[in-house]
Amino acid sequence: MKHLIICLLLATGAAQAQTAEKTIRICDASGCSDRPRSSSTFDPAASSDPEGDKRIAALTAVAEKDPRAAHDLGLRYFRGDGVPQNTFQALQWMRSAGERGDLRAQNALGRFYLSGLQEMGADPAEAERWLTMAAGRGDKEAAKLLPEATAAKNDEQAAYRWREAHRKTWYGYWYAGYPYYWVWGPTGWYYR
Repeated sequence: MKHLIICLLLATGAAQAQTAEKTIRICDASGCSDRPRSSSTFDPAASSDPEGDKRIAALTAVAEKDPRAAHDLGLRYFRGDGVPQNTFQALQWMRSAGERGDLRAQNALGRFYLSGLQEMGADPAEAERWLTMAAGRGDKEAAKLLPEATAAKNDEQAAYRWREAHRKTWYGYWYAGYPYYWVWGPTGWYYR
């Protein structure tokens, strides 16, 4: 009899162990419970930031009118600051600002095209175009980079070596070195 009880206890323990392997203990707002391991508790709608969404929508509205705000929005998309990081959107907004005459955006575009922007390859001819615009308006940094863009356009191997030497430094600088024009305040976006 003792042997039978031990076997029953072992069988019951094994069954509980198999059940435990198929479930996981999850504690959330509804309490704690054992749930199947395949269950999901992530709700994308619950994780959105309505206040952040409002701020970006407001900045987007300003960016459609003001090239400085378009520059800022491009920089935010590049950095992933308040928005998901998106280099395509970063480039679109930066081009919008540059085409409307924003000097810092023209310089940024020259750098982006000279070094290549993440998945986008370098385009020395396009870099030369934007740096020429910025240098013509007195931007010293663009004037310094313009000969590099011209050389890169003429010698692709030298351009590759130059890009690889400068890319990591520039990415770090873009994340921290350039300030925004617009900041969020209690009443919305304002130009500093």
